[in-house]
Amino acid sequence: VQLQASGGGLVQAGGSLRLSCAGSGLTFFGYATAWFRHLPEKEREYVAAISQSGGRTNYADSVRGRFTISRDNAKGLVYLQMDYLKPEDTAVYYCAAGGVFTTTTSPSRWDYWGQGTQVTVSS
Repeated sequence: VQLQASGGGLVQAGGSLRLSCAGSGLTFFGYATAWFRHLPEKEREYVAAISQSGGRTNYADSVRGRFTISRDNAKGLVYLQMDYLKPEDTAVYYCAAGGVFTTTTSPSRWDYWGQGTQVTVSS
């Protein structure tokens, strides 16, 4: 099972980025998917999650109203649309997959992880 996040980059505060997560080696539409981020000198932080069908989503308070998680099961992709970005959103962003959709924010509830993509927001 492999997950690959992409779409990161450098953007000014107030700007937007869209991250993508592609899965291989698994039936992607059978897995709930989440985004986490790792800030410098901090623990991995929950960002958002989406159920297998896309019908349920959940967000961290820090990103609710600015970020949108979605998925296209036909393409095997999960997206994180990030708008109104702030410098404090600067982090390495990771996608994770698991068999059960959960609103629990602990990374331990997710089974598969991919390599991250760097997002840098300048002030």
